[in-house]
Amino acid sequence: MDLHQSAKVLKDNIEKALIGKSDAVELVLVALLCRGHALIEDVPGVGKTTLVKALARSIQSSFSRIQFTTDLLPSDIIGVSIYNQKDQRFEFKKGPIFSNIILADEINRASPKTQSSLLEVMGERQITVDGVTYNVSEPFMVLATQNPIEYEGTFPLPEAQLDRFTVRINMGYPQPVHEKAILQSYKNDNIVDHLEPVLHGDDVIQMQEAVSQVYVDDSLYNYIVNIANRTRNSKDIYLGASPRASLVLLKASQALAFIRGREYVLPDDIKNVAVPVLAHRIIVRPEYRLQNKTAEDAVRDVLANLNVPAVRNYA
Repeated sequence: MDLHQSAKVLKDNIEKALIGKSDAVELVLVALLCRGHALIEDVPGVGKTTLVKALARSIQSSFSRIQFTTDLLPSDIIGVSIYNQKDQRFEFKKGPIFSNIILADEINRASPKTQSSLLEVMGERQITVDGVTYNVSEPFMVLATQNPIEYEGTFPLPEAQLDRFTVRINMGYPQPVHEKAILQSYKNDNIVDHLEPVLHGDDVIQMQEAVSQVYVDDSLYNYIVNIANRTRNSKDIYLGASPRASLVLLKASQALAFIRGREYVLPDDIKNVAVPVLAHRIIVRPEYRLQNKTAEDAVRDVLANLNVPAVRNYA
């Protein structure tokens, strides 16, 4: 099967376990295919962990789940050097971060020191311990979950950490028809436990390489630059999108176009990923929040007030 078909097969397999959340599944695959990471944020019980597990089971690769707690140490994630008395030297014992797909469950429950241990590996895909650098194996992806409602005993992620995530996904409650389907499907057993791999890690790497070749018209480069500049000059936004955010927006739009079976990006691809890519990378002014508006609303306002390039068939 071709690479576009592989992306569809992967998406369909995940949706067997995550009913009625096609948009969330699509965004996770966007992050995966542009070699990024995803932050899944919502109240408990809406399928955050189920989504990550379904992705991990759908790809034949290594998977680690790290439950973040206040007493978790960086060495519990990265690993530790242990002295070998027989050989009279230190040996590095790799931690759970040395897997292909990582579930960082409730990441905001760990201390800032522990959270920061993920910065290098998420940004550079390598880990430095005692002056020695270790590369992680590809494909590599961190999917973190957090509960935005329960703040007691949590440590909000700083901007530098948030910027490592390609997208921030809000799951939301299911529609009644989907919730009924969930009850019927899960009444006897957990579907996730029975998912079979449909792709290998090498298939994912090939798709990632194909995504980078998706065509982007010059007018769409200008459109992305205009979006970023508008966030920097908006009276409602204190901290606008950085050039790195623009680059992530470009790559995410390429990945979305690929998932949807195209070799070229359309303006709608950019608009569809702009909020999950940019909202957690900007800071709105306090007076804007007093209007009960959020960073997501600010990005939507920017998109609503920009001219969209004329749609063409770039094939």
